[in-house]
Formats: sequence, C-alpha cells, structure tokens
Amino acid sequence: MRGGDVAAVQLRLKGASEAALGAAAARLAPPVRAHGASFILNDSPELAVRFDCDGVHVGQGDATAGAARAVVGSERIVGVTCHDSRDLAMSAAEAGADYVAFGAFFATATKATPYRPDLEILSIWQETMLTPCAAIGGISVENAAEVAAAGADFLAVAAGVWTWPAGPAEAVARLNAEIALGLARRPSGWAPPAG
Repeated sequence: MRGGDVAAVQLRLKGASEAALGAAAARLAPPVRAHGASFILNDSPELAVRFDCDGVHVGQGDATAGAARAVVGSERIVGVTCHDSRDLAMSAAEAGADYVAFGAFFATATKATPYRPDLEILSIWQETMLTPCAAIGGISVENAAEVAAAGADFLAVAAGVWTWPAGPAEAVARLNAEIALGLARRPSGWAPPAG
C-alpha cells in the first residue's frame, strides 16, 4: 500500500449484513488488488466465493480448513485462527490451510479472547512446519520487531494501523521498518515466505 508492503487486507465486519459485506467488498477489493495485496474475507468461505475475494480467514467456530478449502477451491487463500494451539495449527496445515494464525499475543480491543500464547510458539512452528504463520492480537509498531524476530511470517495489524496518530500509511511504513529489524535478528537460515 502507500506506506509499504502489505500482503493482504482482511474485511472483518462482524454482524454486518450480506448486502453490506458485498458492498464493502466491491468497493475495497479493486484498490487493494491494484496495490498488489490480496483481499480476504473474514468468517465465511461461501461469501468469499460469492464476492470474488482472494481468500477467507476462518476462526475455530466458523469452518475447518478442509471445509473452507472445499468451498473456496484451490486458487483462493485459506487462513485459520489457531489461538495458542500447535495441534490445531498442524491439523489446519495438514488440511490445506495456506497459513495459520496464533494469538492474541498482546492486549487488544479488536476481539475478546482468552488465549495468550508465548511468542515461543512462533519459533517452534518455524522449526517444525513449512506452512506460514501469522501473529494476531495487539500487534503494533512497538512490538512488531519482537514478533517478527520470534518467527511470524505475517503480522495481522488492525488498530496498530488505523489508530496510528500520523495515519495508516505512516503506520505501515513504520511497521515494515520494525519487521525488517526483527527479521535481521532471526537465526541464520530463516526467511519470510515468498509472496
């Protein structure tokens, strides 16, 4: 995006009607794609297909990775929230998830969650699995380097971008700089996934 690299933008409008989600997707997907990012819908594989999104992110109560993959097909992205569980993440990866997400790592007002994994789960995942992992929950400019150094391939950021005092573009630029610092602190041989 204007501030720097963004892999994907997720549309997350809890409680919105299908019509509202469709209208938002129709308006947001073209500029997201024009900047080289994927446009992902939260929660619903069926609506992700209907609204021609690039993928879907599902929580444990929404759909399994296998069920989501069956609906969206092989060309769309499937991401799965796995909280603090490597077992859930391994099951999702084996069922065809393109990425698994752990968190919330820090306090967040975006979503109430009882899960608070240690950053070590990211390092362990990197050492044992090939499927990329995302870190979610309270990710910000202040902690992005630490999270990237621990092993996150992707950082899911909401309030850390949208409430940044100097604006979202500046937040993305600062986040990219912090991620680069974190990647430089990783053990040799680690690298972010291509794309």
